[in-house]
Amino acid sequence: MITPLQQKRPSIKQKRQNTWQDEMRDAVSSPEELWSILNLPPDKLVAAQNACKLFPLKIPRDFISRMQIGDINDPLLRQVLPIEAEHISDPNFSLDPVGDLDNNPVSGIVHKYHGRALLIATGACGVHCRYCFRRHFPYSEQTASKKEWQAALDYLSKNTSIHEVILSGGDPLTLSDSKLSQLFLALEDISHIKTIRIHTRQIVVLPSRVSADFLKILKQSSKNIVFVMHVNHANEINDSVADAMLNLSELNVHLLNQAVLLKGVNDSPDVLVDLSHALFAVKVLPYYINVLDRVSGATHFALPLDTCKYLHTAIKARLPGYLVPKLVQDLAKKDSKTWLL
Repeated sequence: MITPLQQKRPSIKQKRQNTWQDEMRDAVSSPEELWSILNLPPDKLVAAQNACKLFPLKIPRDFISRMQIGDINDPLLRQVLPIEAEHISDPNFSLDPVGDLDNNPVSGIVHKYHGRALLIATGACGVHCRYCFRRHFPYSEQTASKKEWQAALDYLSKNTSIHEVILSGGDPLTLSDSKLSQLFLALEDISHIKTIRIHTRQIVVLPSRVSADFLKILKQSSKNIVFVMHVNHANEINDSVADAMLNLSELNVHLLNQAVLLKGVNDSPDVLVDLSHALFAVKVLPYYINVLDRVSGATHFALPLDTCKYLHTAIKARLPGYLVPKLVQDLAKKDSKTWLL
């Protein structure tokens, strides 16, 4: 006999698959849970709790699954691990190290460089990297949310010198497919915009974000589409990330990567060489390797400029030219990124 309770219970086949939005909502946001999952040293927990008061913790479980249990120096963990050093105050580190707020003509637009403008599509991100140069950014005031997109789009439409729009955030791929579709359609109508560039880490930390609907949006666009991924270490690229990258590459979009040189994460020629090879294996070209933006709270990631130059020279001697990223630094009040090597 089937009881009413049994009738209501869905079969395994009827259960809904988790979406990328579910995974994002389920991200680890408490140090206590992170410590429990990775079996981290108990004596480091209080410092992590205090650092989270400065900048909240957020790490997708998929990304955590690529970290080594018990290793507090794991290169993926170090990027997202809140530590006591975030409280260090240094006059050479600031809240807006690249001068975004000095180049903000309308809400949601950063227009620093000739020919291209950046649209802050959202303040949300799939992961909170502790070195993020926008960890103090006033998103509540400066995000081109749906209701304010028109002001940002009007600015882009009137400035015919702008031929490329960079979707940034936060992370633009935290927007739903329906919102992204609306934005793409609006940009489609601006004839002088030839290229849409998407700066994202979402695909790396949540590869399920590359959905069939998202691929359809890209396929329907007549613009040149460029993705600039953010991968700092080869261990970030698992099978799911590889599949996502390869699915994108089949659409004939351009896939690039920009990394950041981070102390204790990728400050080794061997690690950087492995990263370039791992990227190329999934159809992504190394594009930039950035000197750390000097944002308050990230002093522990900084490397001396001479060390950055040494690392770049070392990988240049071991890689073919097309796998050597440009070493750059983003400085406020400059007409472009500064090429160091």
